[in-house]
Amino acid sequence: MPTTKSNTAGRSMSAEHKAALAKGREEGLAVRRYLEALESAKPRRGRRRTPASMTKKLATIEAELVTADPLTRLHLLQEKKDLQDELNQSGEAEDISTLEKEFIKVAKSYGERKGIGYATWRAGGVSAAALQKAGIARTRS
Repeated sequence: MPTTKSNTAGRSMSAEHKAALAKGREEGLAVRRYLEALESAKPRRGRRRTPASMTKKLATIEAELVTADPLTRLHLLQEKKDLQDELNQSGEAEDISTLEKEFIKVAKSYGERKGIGYATWRAGGVSAAALQKAGIARTRS
């Protein structure tokens, strides 16, 4: 049955309920940030690009732009933009160790509340060492 305004007019959340909701949001945010950082740090196929190699490639593109035909210029400009974006992102990367510490603080209670087991955390990319620090035991199922 749908809740109507008259049914909820006299009700309000208790301080404990509000605190539990806030705790859940904070834990979820810590878990999300850590998993996103793990995903972005995951090794990609091919040779790894360093800031120095990207800077060198940008200089090469600048030189090629001078004599490029219009279509090649278009592709070079896009490659230049992509490299600059990648360079900017590499400098802004959050320190994963800080995120891991926050994750370790909340992972056990979050996992218990959401029914997330050891194997699922591992499948999600979380290291066994981080789970051990969080107090999440390896169990057989």
